[in-house]
Amino acid sequence: MDFLKNELIDIIEWNEASGSDVMAWRYPRGDNEIKHGAKLVVREGQMAIFVNEGQLADVFRPGTHTLETKNLPILGKLKGWKYGFESPFKAEVYFVATRRFVDQKWGTQNPFMIRDKEFGALRIRSFGSYAIQVIDGEKFLRELLSTNPQFTTVDITGQLRNLIVTRTCDALASSGIPAIDMAGNLDELGEFVRQRIAPDFAAMGLGVPILLIENISLPPNVEEILDKRTSMGILGNLDAYMKFQAAEALGDAAKNPAGLAGLGASLAAGLAMGNHMTNAMTPGGAGSNVPPPLNKPASAAAWYAAIGGQQAGPFNDDVLREKISAGEVTRETPVWRQGMAGWESADKVAELISFFAAPPPLPK
Repeated sequence: MDFLKNELIDIIEWNEASGSDVMAWRYPRGDNEIKHGAKLVVREGQMAIFVNEGQLADVFRPGTHTLETKNLPILGKLKGWKYGFESPFKAEVYFVATRRFVDQKWGTQNPFMIRDKEFGALRIRSFGSYAIQVIDGEKFLRELLSTNPQFTTVDITGQLRNLIVTRTCDALASSGIPAIDMAGNLDELGEFVRQRIAPDFAAMGLGVPILLIENISLPPNVEEILDKRTSMGILGNLDAYMKFQAAEALGDAAKNPAGLAGLGASLAAGLAMGNHMTNAMTPGGAGSNVPPPLNKPASAAAWYAAIGGQQAGPFNDDVLREKISAGEVTRETPVWRQGMAGWESADKVAELISFFAAPPPLPK
């Protein structure tokens, strides 16, 4: 009576949903028996594995197969079937997807340290994507699937991601490639990492046909420094750049309602600032107390002034007083002397404040 209650299974197949992340699925046989001569349908991108009481038996590749004694030699041996056995039987049937599961993400949760030739000790991050594929269904079933009725990519991607991150950190740290050149070697680094992790994946019956390193990022402060360096490189010849700025100032002054009246003072201040910038970026600049652009050491009593849009000097105190009295040097005139960090307007230099003081009235 129990045999009559059970429904004999005559077609075994897996209609895998499109875009599914299921890597393996056990056919839900329940207590039903498989009919002798039943059809097994294995589609492209699948394989079917028969398991008898926990032991792996026969493996079927894509195609339609008739389940008979001659097509189940291992299962027949495990069950002790005689030749010509035609009764229904029980066995677990697992379908394993052999297609590629693409666009699996990986990335470093925390920065890792490398020793860079240019920046020294450096913290970097990296992320990318990869694809996995079952290349050995029997090993995959033994190592990962076990008796689970279903196995998805979510069940394994965490472990795989940690493995990839570990191998990637090791590869980047030992590559010797400068951090600023890594972006030009992402393909080579990705292939190197893929080969390094292939044995680890193969031990689980998996292959990694594709591994991409999509980005290697530096700390924000290092990126800011690189941006500044790039900006300096774009400026190129600073002398030509300052001349261009002066020409732009002429155009701006022509649009100003005051006309060209204030152009002299503007150009003087602009040239003074430009000279200071140039000197700060070249050897012997402001840091060495050499006035731009003469690049010569000056005496402690020497003053330089931006007069008429041009650098003039050096002047000693007496000559500078005469220039002030003659109106050539005003309170707004940029001046500089050894020991000053940069050009300042004359009225902001403590030593020159007295030079602008009004003389006492003549005695009567």
